[in-house]
Amino acid sequence: MNEPTAEGRKLSRSFGWLALLGTLLVIAGVIGLVYTGVATLTSMLLFGWLLLVGGLVGLLHAIESRGTSYFWLGVVVAALNIAAGVVVIKHPEGTAEALTMFAALLFLTGGVFRLVGSVVVRGPQMGWTLLQGAFGLLLGLLVLFDWPHSSLYVLGCFFSLALLFDGLGLIAIGIGGRRIVSMVSERLDETAPAADEPSTAPEDEQK
Repeated sequence: MNEPTAEGRKLSRSFGWLALLGTLLVIAGVIGLVYTGVATLTSMLLFGWLLLVGGLVGLLHAIESRGTSYFWLGVVVAALNIAAGVVVIKHPEGTAEALTMFAALLFLTGGVFRLVGSVVVRGPQMGWTLLQGAFGLLLGLLVLFDWPHSSLYVLGCFFSLALLFDGLGLIAIGIGGRRIVSMVSERLDETAPAADEPSTAPEDEQK
């Protein structure tokens, strides 16, 4: 019974690491919600570095596949990613303003389409769709009217909320996983002695 116990401890330790990572993400999300300006610049820098590294990796793949029809397409896509990454890293504030404007337009168009669609279709979820459309329209207008100042906190707020909810999800998985492993280990420990007890049936027959 040593193998299941060791495996259970390993699984429990892994779920513990998940819970720890979730706690760190929750802390980072709360700090980001307090300092949204810093979170916005951090998210832009991370976005820029992701584009840059992704472009370099794509360029290496394109070089490895030279001589194929994919080569020039891979080079062009990699070059665009590298150029975009360099621009985002050098101008994070301008990138945040542009992405905030794009997000506001998405909220506006999404809200309008939901409102119009719910009125035209009049389905069973009409009230909920109307509420979603009105909320998206209002959020888009608020972000747009406060632009470019809204770029200092909108993206950072979204980024921090994403970290917060991802962290809460990892904490729930980690705690739930440790609980399940503990219950299974206890069950195995309870059934182990009964399985290991020697059978006394032949002795009883001889008597």
